[in-house]
Amino acid sequence: MDFPIPYEAYARRHPTKHEALYEALRDTIVNGRLGFGMRLPSTRELAALYGLSRGTVNQVYETLASEGYVVSSVGRGTSVAYRYAPPAAHSPAEEAEDDFHLSAWAQRLTEPPSEPRLQAAEAQSAIINFASGRTDRRLFPREAWNRCLYAQIRAEEGRGEGDGSGAQGDNRLREAIAMYLRRTRGLRAQANHIAVVHGSMQALALIAQLVLNPGDRAVAETPAYSGVRRAIRSAGGHVIDAAVDSAGIRPEEWEARALFVTPSRQFPTGAVLSLERRQALLAWASSRRAVIVEDDYDSEFRHRGRSIEPLKALDRENRVVYVGSFTKTMPPSLRIGYAVLPEPLVKPFVLAQALYEPVSSNVLEQRALAAFMASGGYERHLRRMKRTYGRKFARLADLLQSRLSGLFDWVPSDAGLHLFGWWKGGPAAYEAYRSACRTAGVLWADAPPAESGAEAGRQGAYFHFSDLSEEEMEEGVRRMCELDFIVKEHMRS
Repeated sequence: MDFPIPYEAYARRHPTKHEALYEALRDTIVNGRLGFGMRLPSTRELAALYGLSRGTVNQVYETLASEGYVVSSVGRGTSVAYRYAPPAAHSPAEEAEDDFHLSAWAQRLTEPPSEPRLQAAEAQSAIINFASGRTDRRLFPREAWNRCLYAQIRAEEGRGEGDGSGAQGDNRLREAIAMYLRRTRGLRAQANHIAVVHGSMQALALIAQLVLNPGDRAVAETPAYSGVRRAIRSAGGHVIDAAVDSAGIRPEEWEARALFVTPSRQFPTGAVLSLERRQALLAWASSRRAVIVEDDYDSEFRHRGRSIEPLKALDRENRVVYVGSFTKTMPPSLRIGYAVLPEPLVKPFVLAQALYEPVSSNVLEQRALAAFMASGGYERHLRRMKRTYGRKFARLADLLQSRLSGLFDWVPSDAGLHLFGWWKGGPAAYEAYRSACRTAGVLWADAPPAESGAEAGRQGAYFHFSDLSEEEMEEGVRRMCELDFIVKEHMRS
């Protein structure tokens, strides 16, 4: 007996025979291969055909009948009750369009990213990945962290509802963040002005939605973190590209509602915004009644000199939103960031959070982090990271300056977890060299070519070092040096 259902294929994908038979029958009916009124085999016949028990077949028939796909009657067996309706015919022009009508917001989200993607190595087992940006997991104090985490698990039984863990985040963590920022960053932060988020990208996206109407303009550094442009465009805003030089973003009289900036350490070049320019940005925001979003993404890691004061510390008119993250200091899977909000933005921001997530989903980890910070464990961990990353930073800077300055103009830096350089040649030579290095197992991250300013048209590249050993960094630079002949050959041709 032949019966047109692909049971064997479904049996390989589903854990039980019941699920496999149900899905196979249902899909075959819905797709029209079993037409309306067609009689199905008896339970005995179908069980024998596929080596099933009659009980399993009976259960599947009963489920399909309860859902309206089949109908059973005494003396007439089981037959298909679902009427298949073939898709309506469309003209070639209509078929080219998506029949599912997305909102303008959804369409903006699905626009292809403008930034180049990282390429995988093609033929090399020992990959030296300067593109990663992951933290060195060996530095994390797991025992101390686990003690804080398990303490919160044990305390969970005694907690009730409504204990300060709403959309804005756990009260104790917000208090701990406020104290940390007052002590280390000079911010007059208050816990009720802090919102805990799932990483800085969530904060950037929510802020863009709250301060931009469709058609509004917002300023973004170029080059910059690609998430900034995605956040602006998803809110319907238009991006104004702002030039960056060795002193950071270059202030102008932009006609814009918002500015997204990385003043403590410009991403990705590493330039530090001068005091004069910080004051100019604040004056611009005041005159335009605009909002400045300060992303302080890795300010903890200053390897020489003292920490740079955030732009928010100079803000006297409540125009700066300060965004920070624990992504670079805690395991990335933790995904905890925060935003220090001006008073007028607190309520809208928390309401926006509650719209997507009425209660934070990682409350246990938030409480453990609050305890970790209160115990002093977080700052001890941070000091250890600074020592280790400081050594790696100095070693990579020396390697790049001494051995690859013929290919890149390296931007001086005193902080952060990567080093940045501008490619000295043209785009074709860069592609040829990058492709050869990729094949040799060396990866790095690309910055889109600068669109304005003194570096307009130049290709940028940045090299992370946090999760690499000094030996791996030396090996990666060695391979890159061996391939510099690719550039020379390309120039000759």
